[in-house]
Amino acid sequence: MKRQILTFALVGVINTATYYCLYLLFLAWLPYLAAHILAFALSMVGSFFLNARFTYRIRPTWRKFLLFPLTNVTNFLITTAGVYVIVDVLHAGSRFAPLVASAAAIPVTFVVSRWVMLPRSIA
Repeated sequence: MKRQILTFALVGVINTATYYCLYLLFLAWLPYLAAHILAFALSMVGSFFLNARFTYRIRPTWRKFLLFPLTNVTNFLITTAGVYVIVDVLHAGSRFAPLVASAAAIPVTFVVSRWVMLPRSIA
């Protein structure tokens, strides 16, 4: 489990970097919430395959792929609300808002991800 947590964290760093690069790219021509949603959805696909291969060492299946977004529902809700609060309530700017907002959801995302990706007897 310790290896899984460390690998999950490393995949999370890679996923966050991918997300953030996509977010900045899309931010050039989309409103910040649209940029956030599109970047989030695309980086989630990459996260699924990286976690399947490296974190849980399982074969990706359509079933797991279709269930994987459940692992990010809490993450998505927390980060989206966080981005909104940081940008519209605190007026702190949209450039770094997603990075700040995403930190709170990481532990919950790991627990749900493990539940979805591994057989019930292991999780």
